Amino acid sequence: MDWIKYTNDALDYIEDHLQEEISLTALAQVACSSSYHFPAMFSAITGISLAEYIRRRRLSQAALDLRNSDLRIVDVAVKYGYSSADAFSRAFQKLHGIAPSAARQNSTALKMFPKLTVQIVLKGATQMEYRIEKLDFASTLTGLGQEVVTRQAFRSIPGLWREARLNGFRQELINLSWKKPKCKLEGLLGVVGAQATITDERFTYFMGVRSEDPCPAGWQTLVLPPATWAVFPNVVQAWKRLYSEWLPNSGVRLADLPIIECYYRPDHTPKHELWVPIVQ
Repeated sequence: MDWIKYTNDALDYIEDHLQEEISLTALAQVACSSSYHFPAMFSAITGISLAEYIRRRRLSQAALDLRNSDLRIVDVAVKYGYSSADAFSRAFQKLHGIAPSAARQNSTALKMFPKLTVQIVLKGATQMEYRIEKLDFASTLTGLGQEVVTRQAFRSIPGLWREARLNGFRQELINLSWKKPKCKLEGLLGVVGAQATITDERFTYFMGVRSEDPCPAGWQTLVLPPATWAVFPNVVQAWKRLYSEWLPNSGVRLADLPIIECYYRPDHTPKHELWVPIVQ
């Protein structure tokens, strides 16, 4: 399947550029993905964040350099992208449990994090319900962006919505939303933004609604272009299976747009959906 080849191509690209700055844009292109989605897709498939994988591979190779060569510690640090020997030593100690100088001793145990290879694994045949929605017009969203730590997203994003309910922001969004929506993308919207670079462990989560009213003071607007979307009921379950199960078998690729969590009014069925931008 092509997605396996593309992901392995990206892993090869990382391996060939461990001693250089790795561009997320270039890496996503190798994987035939987009910079919006590749870090999340990588994490879902491999079980480790993209930034952490690159860090561990570099420190694994750095340990081999220290063991098998007479390079100075500062030279090894620079070789693998660290700005100082101190920063390198802290990272090395965190992964290997020893100082870089101790790695030169043959009797010292080191930790090797090997290069990953993606293979297909068959899982239980549980169906995924979805539909395709095509919006032929641009949509203006009004709301606020919040910074989220990627590895804590599943815990912190529900907390953002709880806080919005308590401080009245959620009700302000409800008051701004269309009473008679022009399309099925209605309700309270959580827009999952892109990571700025590979090393960023945070992203911007935009909480807003589609609105034609003027943007309130201090708020932000976000414009979504016309696009085609795969829409899944149940946000949490869809996130868990999107990259590892649905995408590899869908025959589509993800468009270079953010994914949207859509939370509907209480009498709506389903109560929430995940809108995923696609290119068929």
